[in-house]
Amino acid sequence: MRKFVRERARFFVWASLAGVAVRVLLVAFFPGVTDDSRFYANIAENWLQHGVYGITNSGVIVPTLSRLPGYPAFLAAIFALFGAGNFRAVLLLQTLFDLATCFLIADLARRLFSERAARAAFLLAAFCPFLANYAAAALTETLEIFFTVLALDIAFRGLGLGERGLVEIEATAVQPNTHPIAHPNMAWLGCGFSVGAAILLRPDGGILLAAIGGYLLWLLARVLRTDRARARTIFRAGLLLAAGATAPLIPWTLRNLHTLHRFEPLAPRYATDADDIVMTGFNRWVKTWMADYVSVQEIYWAIPGAQFDLTRLPRRAFDSEQQRQQTSELVDEYNQDHDMTPELDARFASLAAERVHAAPVRYYAWLPAVRIADMWLRPRTELFPSDPRWWEFNDDGRWLTVSLGFGLVNLAYIALAAAGLWRGREFFGIGLFVLFLLLRSAFLGSLENPEPRYTLECYPVVIVLASALFHRHA
Repeated sequence: MRKFVRERARFFVWASLAGVAVRVLLVAFFPGVTDDSRFYANIAENWLQHGVYGITNSGVIVPTLSRLPGYPAFLAAIFALFGAGNFRAVLLLQTLFDLATCFLIADLARRLFSERAARAAFLLAAFCPFLANYAAAALTETLEIFFTVLALDIAFRGLGLGERGLVEIEATAVQPNTHPIAHPNMAWLGCGFSVGAAILLRPDGGILLAAIGGYLLWLLARVLRTDRARARTIFRAGLLLAAGATAPLIPWTLRNLHTLHRFEPLAPRYATDADDIVMTGFNRWVKTWMADYVSVQEIYWAIPGAQFDLTRLPRRAFDSEQQRQQTSELVDEYNQDHDMTPELDARFASLAAERVHAAPVRYYAWLPAVRIADMWLRPRTELFPSDPRWWEFNDDGRWLTVSLGFGLVNLAYIALAAAGLWRGREFFGIGLFVLFLLLRSAFLGSLENPEPRYTLECYPVVIVLASALFHRHA
């Protein structure tokens, strides 16, 4: 890759400057500092200044396990260098990580397809408004995407794509060049550490481990009876991958055991601490009708603490007039003090059980499929002041244009990726991409809160697949 970049230095210099300019403009005019950003910053500052990985609660620092330590560690390092609470420095540094992601995406396209495809992939990544938008937000996404792509790139190196390595490349695939990997074992260990870094940022980084591990398992099954030597090599690669991915979690797990007396190698499902109320009944009821991001923003995030507007519920939240009345009574009781008591939560759980029993296909299949589609196809404007109900066409004209424009760009990227997948379906390594997309989409469909940002980790794969359209067959 270094030789490739040197030979086309002018292209990469100008494309990099343009990509950085887009991101710096977003940092300057639309910096994304959210409640989650401040929560992470509070942990980072307490860790940095007091040596306690915890949150400030009524003036007291309380140890927490509600967030994994990857992003707080990143913030703490920047705050130590540039001052506590310096989000501008955080966002500017994230633009550099995002630029590095563009180079890694280009290297994936080079390994899988060709140098021409790599240049196309770099441009698609550098000017991707969704990656750029989150580089200007103090959230985990940019670093999570970087380590996801780094892990995939190292996995392709270990598989021998672009150079001689673990697996013999078939005649229909990209041919390896003459430069062998000096230390293939180190490649798989490095891949594991990259996966571990992704997991330390967000627990759903574990899907990447499942995808790469599952792909190695498929390769192992193919050669197990015919080539024992290659089977042992693949098995060793899987062990190194697993070791590298789990090793970074050991200090965090031991800390939780020692400090909080809980075995927690990741983070709680709902990012809560021991004294936080987990609204399992309410959450399950939400999952019986939730299908789009609008409801996440208007209802899911607002409860408890804010007024529950019954009129914001879609018609699919009620199976009968009797159920509508029952739901109205629960909402009225909640609105009296805006608190979700255990008793009220249990009544929501009972209502959820009734709805699941009445329509199991809707709960287990139809709604998850709709949530997946919503996360993939929505205009990705959640960091802008755009109206999430863009289809009502009553937003300010500028932001309505942004929503429609982002929606069309998103559709264009997905359409290009689908066409690229079809064109490059015979290339060795495509299966890893497909498995990752399927596993992550299936996992996201199981969540009750469909947020479009959860599919951003898939976008580098989308871009690499799209770059196949620019590859010229020899």
